[in-house]
Amino acid sequence: MTKTAVRTTGAPAPAHTFHQGVRKGPFVQVSGQGPQDPASGEYLHPGDVAAQTTRTLENVRAIVEAAGASFDDVVMLRVYLTRREDFPVMNEAYGAFVQEHCPSGVLPSRTTVFVGLPREEMLVEIDALAITD
Repeated sequence: MTKTAVRTTGAPAPAHTFHQGVRKGPFVQVSGQGPQDPASGEYLHPGDVAAQTTRTLENVRAIVEAAGASFDDVVMLRVYLTRREDFPVMNEAYGAFVQEHCPSGVLPSRTTVFVGLPREEMLVEIDALAITD
């Protein structure tokens, strides 16, 4: 199986030495995404964890789709939050997004951790693992 880089203009370009995603066989790993506008790279929705969660998941979805998969193929999402008090609001926005984009009704597994993130304006970062048939 060949390992290939996944690239799309539908998600922000990586700022460092990694790809937006990597595909090997049926596995697609998406690098951690934040609430950035894909065109400008600008961090969006300062202070609004719900809007940042939705934008971040849109970026994840764009990379998954660029790899030839669908969001319904995502089996695991890891959510990194900077503030514990943001969990209920993030969880509501997250739930709405995954239910809309998983028509099978089988939602991805998830882990949520509380961390410091690379940019002060980032309240959330999310990475993903998808597996295709």
